[in-house]
Amino acid sequence: MNRALLRSGAPIGEMNIVRKHLSRIKGGRLARAGQRAAEIVTLAISDVPHDDPSAIASGPTVPDPSTLADARALVARYNLTVDDAIRRALEDPRNESCKPGDGAFARAQFEMIAKPKASLDAAIKVAKDAGYEVIGLGADLEGEARDVAADHARLALKAHSEGKRIAILSGGELTVTVRGNGRGGPNQEYALALADLLKDTSGIVALAADTDGADGGAGSATDPAGAVIDQTTFAKMKSLGLDPAAYLANNDATAFFSATGDLLLTGPTLTNVNDVRVILVDPA
Repeated sequence: MNRALLRSGAPIGEMNIVRKHLSRIKGGRLARAGQRAAEIVTLAISDVPHDDPSAIASGPTVPDPSTLADARALVARYNLTVDDAIRRALEDPRNESCKPGDGAFARAQFEMIAKPKASLDAAIKVAKDAGYEVIGLGADLEGEARDVAADHARLALKAHSEGKRIAILSGGELTVTVRGNGRGGPNQEYALALADLLKDTSGIVALAADTDGADGGAGSATDPAGAVIDQTTFAKMKSLGLDPAAYLANNDATAFFSATGDLLLTGPTLTNVNDVRVILVDPA
């Protein structure tokens, strides 16, 4: 079910609505399990747009306003193929998540201790200190990775044509509707779309990465965090005869950036404040 959701293009909030109703701990159930044993204190690090407590880790200790009916509607909207066990679970009223006012939360406290915006603000400060004019697009961007890349490429090319030295920064969590059979994640796909759109332009570099060190849904310690593009990327594309549009059509960003040597390999960072994307425009 999780793999199907990750390939569907659904935003993280909608994926979590389905997952909450198929778990023993998500959607407030962890609080319910512990309510008689102890006071519950949650210290949360946000990895979701808008920092919704019920979306962080699918809200194991907070109320969930979504319903089983919402989850079934999302399965239908994205035309997800589910087996009978999943279908039965989403139709069983006993699997409804814990709602506001539930006694499970009588002894539960919730504190947010880190947010994506703080990470993005730090990056913005670095860019400003380096002398860049900053275009900050916010920490809560959502949307199809290649479409967002097209919007950002237009901003970069406009600044380049005007001779401006600009840093374009954004956070949030993009999605990929998987139609091919390649490997990658939303940050790699974003960077691949940029590589195609910016390939004939000098003086523009970009980075897109997940702050947890793993881009995409596999969650392996060896997964790339994302990718970087610069002039050496474009030169390698030409020398190897790589067509970024063809790799994009197959959702195969990992293979493309493996060939150019531009995968960002950090290993697990052991925290997660969502994704960060940076485009630096320096026409000089």
